[in-house]
Amino acid sequence: MSSKKPVWIAGIARGHNGGVCLMKDGEIIFSIEEERLTRQKYDGGPYASMIKILEYTDKLDFLVVAHTQNLEQTAGKVDFSGDDVYTGLARKLGLIKRTPYDGNSHPQVIDMSNIHHKLHAACAFYRSGFDDAVALIVDGAGTFITLDIGGQPTTVWETESIYDCNYPDNFKTLYKHIGANGPLMGAWMPEFSSEMYDEPKDATHELVISENAGIVKSYEAVTEYCGFSFIEAGKTMGLFPYGKPNSKAPKIFRDDTLVPGADRAVIVPTYPNGAHVNYNMHEYLTIHGNDDSDVTTIQNRRDMAYAIQTESQDQVVRLIRKAVEMSGKNKVVISGGYGLNCVANYYYLKALKDEGIEIYVEPVSNDAGTAMGGAMLMHRRLTKSNKVEPQQETLYEGPAYCYNEKDLWMTAEKYGATIEDADNAKAVELLVDRKIVTLFQGRSENGPRALGNRTIMYDPSDPNGKDYINKVKRREYFRPFAGSILEEDVHEWFDLRGMESSPTMMYAVNCQPGIEEKIPAIIHVDGTCRIQTVNRDQNKHYYDLIKAFKEKTGCPIIFNTSFNLGGEPLVETLQDALWTLQESRIEYLYLPEYQTLFTLKNE
Repeated sequence: MSSKKPVWIAGIARGHNGGVCLMKDGEIIFSIEEERLTRQKYDGGPYASMIKILEYTDKLDFLVVAHTQNLEQTAGKVDFSGDDVYTGLARKLGLIKRTPYDGNSHPQVIDMSNIHHKLHAACAFYRSGFDDAVALIVDGAGTFITLDIGGQPTTVWETESIYDCNYPDNFKTLYKHIGANGPLMGAWMPEFSSEMYDEPKDATHELVISENAGIVKSYEAVTEYCGFSFIEAGKTMGLFPYGKPNSKAPKIFRDDTLVPGADRAVIVPTYPNGAHVNYNMHEYLTIHGNDDSDVTTIQNRRDMAYAIQTESQDQVVRLIRKAVEMSGKNKVVISGGYGLNCVANYYYLKALKDEGIEIYVEPVSNDAGTAMGGAMLMHRRLTKSNKVEPQQETLYEGPAYCYNEKDLWMTAEKYGATIEDADNAKAVELLVDRKIVTLFQGRSENGPRALGNRTIMYDPSDPNGKDYINKVKRREYFRPFAGSILEEDVHEWFDLRGMESSPTMMYAVNCQPGIEEKIPAIIHVDGTCRIQTVNRDQNKHYYDLIKAFKEKTGCPIIFNTSFNLGGEPLVETLQDALWTLQESRIEYLYLPEYQTLFTLKNE
């Protein structure tokens, strides 16, 4: 029996989409976003997630901090002791040693805020299954970097980066586009030497400093133009197929390959947060009226959504080719906020199909993934392990929950629900009767996609299903829905463009001819569906449920959308699930692990 003490590492992401990844000897014990616990969408400052660590260990060997700004200078201080708030909370919880604070960084707290993009790269690389690769990070505003320009300290931000990735912990910067809010010292400087990204002293890379908005900031600007919060880019992605090419719309991105980014006459960056469409420069972009009822405004917004989607994905294809050319490697991992663009991810497969390039897109590409990247990188630095893990196929990495019979009955009573024994046949019967059935089981999904553990289910054959569920969830009319399909049936129903499967729902794929009329509720207006393939090894209960639905209906697909209401995070606990039923017109909650069905009749 080994007496070796386990090594506990927690990575925390401080900013929006904050969260914690807890690892024991290199294995993820849990990974969760703060919003799931606090019920505040995009919440930062992962205090509740840090407290969750105590359910698994009372001591950490290392706390790795991920953000875009230095911990000591920007995190705030604990009264009297002077600790930054994260070191202070970890100390007060007993997770790190209670040593006297002398004004220096705590030795157990490792601040990796100066390598934000590198942490995105580490997360994607270590989960890709590739033995070596090149990483492309397409992000909004990564690490804040202060440069001395003309004798003046000037803050700039990472936007796109390329790294040569090698085991165990070598991430060499090959290219970096840095964004600024105004004109700087020029444009392009090849072979720029720097230590600011945790690189060796003699390291060099291609660096571009530009006042033009990067890819993600440009997408955020159009998102705001479409009437949404800049952080809600997924809505713009859903709106884009309603638009069309429009010769009156200005071209967003410059053709100049030396100075990348959007034309400032169209997009004005406001780093670090957001960017704006330059309404005054183009009559076409004028917003008519004060609401969303003006026909011209509606179509302008749709066409700009179309423009940013199609132009931005072409910009990323250019960067993928650049990454391959610079590294000499044909395996590319993609992360950063743009990695969640499942329309673009599918587009790459077509654009690059004859170029021999393999792609892995990290499913936790948002900033929550930097908590994982930091913990994984620290583990590799400690162990120097070259072990290549299998490619990530499941994301059931949230905390574990266990309920006994008393818990179930007491929770039902609290929310005014009835409870009864039920099996898959009962759940399928409700679905066939076109009832909304929510599914709650096991560990929650890591990342923003519902993959059968925190899912709202419906009959995909209902031609009115999309409008109905959007109304129930209080979402915009154009928002599409996903489908979960038995892995063995996927190619008959969808064109995966050479992929064998799509287990983490990272691609919006074309349906095969004749399929749209069979499952109209989950096919978007452009003939695509964001799909999740499911096999029994990945999710036994969900697979068996979909199979039972197929046996009853002939359809191997269940309508799947995230278990939440508009503006709410995915549910995390059983209490969250029943609260959602209570606040909506949804009546049924199925727990396949417990063969139990909750029913909450709403007035």
